Amino acid sequence: MIVFVLVSCVQNGLIKQIPANSAPNSSSSAQQDFIDSTDVEKVAHTYLSAWKNGDYTGMYALLTSISQNAISEEEFEQHYQGIASEALLSGVDYKILSSLTNSDTAQVSYRVILDSSLVGEIQADTLMNLSLENDEWRIQWDDTLVLPQLRGGNYLHMDRSDFVPSRANIYDRYGKALVAQVDATAVGLIPDQIVPGQEQALLTELADLLDMTPQSIKALYANYPVGAGWYLPLGEVSADEIASRYEDLLQFKGLILKGYKARYYFDGGVASHLVGYVSAIQPEELDYYVSLGYSKDDRVGRSGLEKWGEKYLAGRRGGALYVLDVRGQPVTRLAETEPQAGQSIYTTLEKDFQQSVEQAMSGFRGAVVVLERDTGRVLAMASSPDFNPNAFEPINYNSEYLLSALQSQDRPLFNRATLGQYPLGSVFKIITMAAALESGIYTPNSTYYCGHKFEEIPGVTLYDWTYEYKFPPSGMLNLPGGLIRSCNPWFYHIGLDLYKRGQKSAVTEMAKGFGLGSLTGIEGVEEAAGQILPPTSPVDATNQAIGQGSILVTPLQVADFIAAIGNGGTIYRPQVIEGIKSPDQAPSRVFQPEVIGKLPVSNDTLSVIQDALIGVVQSTNPRGTAQHVFTGLDIPVAGKTGTAQTGGAPHAWFAGYTYAEREDRPDIAVVVIVENSGEGSDYAAPIFRRIVELYYFNRPGKLYNWETTYNVTRTPAPNEESTPTPSP
Repeated sequence: MIVFVLVSCVQNGLIKQIPANSAPNSSSSAQQDFIDSTDVEKVAHTYLSAWKNGDYTGMYALLTSISQNAISEEEFEQHYQGIASEALLSGVDYKILSSLTNSDTAQVSYRVILDSSLVGEIQADTLMNLSLENDEWRIQWDDTLVLPQLRGGNYLHMDRSDFVPSRANIYDRYGKALVAQVDATAVGLIPDQIVPGQEQALLTELADLLDMTPQSIKALYANYPVGAGWYLPLGEVSADEIASRYEDLLQFKGLILKGYKARYYFDGGVASHLVGYVSAIQPEELDYYVSLGYSKDDRVGRSGLEKWGEKYLAGRRGGALYVLDVRGQPVTRLAETEPQAGQSIYTTLEKDFQQSVEQAMSGFRGAVVVLERDTGRVLAMASSPDFNPNAFEPINYNSEYLLSALQSQDRPLFNRATLGQYPLGSVFKIITMAAALESGIYTPNSTYYCGHKFEEIPGVTLYDWTYEYKFPPSGMLNLPGGLIRSCNPWFYHIGLDLYKRGQKSAVTEMAKGFGLGSLTGIEGVEEAAGQILPPTSPVDATNQAIGQGSILVTPLQVADFIAAIGNGGTIYRPQVIEGIKSPDQAPSRVFQPEVIGKLPVSNDTLSVIQDALIGVVQSTNPRGTAQHVFTGLDIPVAGKTGTAQTGGAPHAWFAGYTYAEREDRPDIAVVVIVENSGEGSDYAAPIFRRIVELYYFNRPGKLYNWETTYNVTRTPAPNEESTPTPSP
């Protein structure tokens, strides 16, 4: 039996052929051809792989000395980069087809696969010629290594279509535009120039146009210095919205109207954090976007759905890739595509409801998430303060002023609903209660005396919320009563007891089973995972049991699990996109509710939790921490207050759901967080109620404690402490 041994080595990036007479049993010419063919294909693979990876230096090193004398490395790199730029190449691939080897020359046949971002895939079969130099195979360079059509000085030319598709719109679930490409008008005032006799009529017109009140507009310039000539931006409106009154508005002195045509975000940006914004291509990005077919003046998505849906919204430019001869005459057309219109995104949002939810949070820092309880669809998602996406359009006359407002320390660009990570406070007691009931140690009838203090850890004294407020202790409570009363010592005890009994991770694992500590999987919106860590000490265990310590959650995560409690235990992937659709065509992509898990609790445990959450808000239960907030509300709700300590003023939480079972309006789950404001029952719960009223009745039904009239904040009298006011 004859054994063939193949030997090769790599020197300086080149594959060196070992002469046949240096290998054992090398007298066979067939063996010599086999060795040569293998080495030749390795060189071809190395060269083509380097091209695929943009390693022009590696490619150049494989050329014959004659080729390197004919073209410098810099010229070689510029040549390949020029081809990539002209053809708008987004990728290069290849496939070796065959090879032929002689004593000192060789030829490799291969298929080139070029992917152009403008005209698609281009394939061609071509040849690579190689020579043996100093026992090393080297490549004879010419233009046909790229494409066979480039022989004889031919070159590529991309003929781009003059038609640039408009960026597609983003809509709510009913087809109301949230953002579109339209004519718009920037509206503002120079207060010094307002004629006193016209002021009231002007304010009335502007209030109607901008959906503001005359008083709120006047308050914006009340403290402007007289004689300064300062400009006050008020907002932007579409051409359609202003058309009928444009001529009447021109009569007012001090009113500035500046028209522009751009991507326009209606009503100053509805769901701005979720929808996102576009901005101009920056100089350092230009090469990348040009390679994708964009022009330097285009706008691209920067956040939210504008960023996620770039490939849908932007459409596709058209063009044809030609081979031209040295006289500039067409030789052949390699590929061609027609322009394609952008595809619009239809969201699950209800525009009018979304705007009302944003208004309900006005003046606070925080977030609201409203989910369809039984599907996971996002009906509203608000982060406060929000921002006006029209700020990023430079031709908008108000742009400079709007951009300056984004520098606020309140971080208006930050999406608190999906990226904000907070301790959950007493809302987390739902999870601790679930862990207790599933542990086999506790039942709904288990009792504990809820006093002012908790002293089960030697040297550590913890307090109930009733101690701070100088309320009497809550006394003996069963487990559901502990949740209704939000008794801290009861839950301190559960956390510590489970820890001592060897179930150290029981609460942690239950929290993970509820979806905390991991991404919800919502598509189209950036989100954070939060943090759920197992306790490492008795103190950790007690802190975790009431939602403090190392726990960090997002409002979206909380909305997802509170919806699951309300719907019977099904965890849905939150859904904000209904579909992707081109004009006059069937949707190219349709999103459906998606089940991603079940709450890790029995039906009995779930029923106990549901009843306790009803007890928190039920007006007939005087011990519920939020019962006074929901007096007179005609929609049945269940929920839990939370007050999360932060080192400063606490965050106020309320998480709950409706169970009205109405045919006209699906039930919802709502989560509210108000940063650094105080008690959940004082701030978050009233906002929750307002949102339920807006959803079912399309109007608020009860004033906030801090309002004089709906959406108008009360100005506290001196030393007035009983009236809560929004935190700054």
